[in-house]
Amino acid sequence: MKQRKTPNKTSKVAPDATKSKIRLSEDESSIDRPRRVKQPSKKTVKERAWYAFSQFIRTRDCLVTTGTPDRGKCITCGLEFPFKQLQAGHFIAGRHNANLFSEKGVHAQCRSCNIWKNGKPLEYRKAIIDLYGDGYDEVLEREAKEIKKYSMEDLTNLIEYYKIEIDKLKEIQ
Repeated sequence: MKQRKTPNKTSKVAPDATKSKIRLSEDESSIDRPRRVKQPSKKTVKERAWYAFSQFIRTRDCLVTTGTPDRGKCITCGLEFPFKQLQAGHFIAGRHNANLFSEKGVHAQCRSCNIWKNGKPLEYRKAIIDLYGDGYDEVLEREAKEIKKYSMEDLTNLIEYYKIEIDKLKEIQ
């Protein structure tokens, strides 16, 4: 009985393989060569824009409700929480582009109300009406049905805008 030899995949090396790998000396490798800068994806830029917007909303609401940027009250339950325990909760459930960056449709909410209690829509609606007047809840509902698309430039501009707005809020305080 003959034993069949299995080919060794590592043993086959292209004759030019060793020549194509150029090794640089330590002096040569330290030379500054232009490197391609990887551009962030649209998803990454949108996340950064959301982070800046969330910081702005929570800072704004903390200053309005308690007078300090370190603590704020939840719009739906009214309890006071440290800044980091607050979230930017949407009046209209879901983070669709139309209402994602709506300054009047997003407010500071505690994690319990925003996530576990699904935003407490009735209490949130009452708070919206108290803040902006009768019928504004319906305005936000109509706004949420619009189709809105953000370009990379739009998102980058939002990041810069909200960073400036946060700085302004902290200066006022």
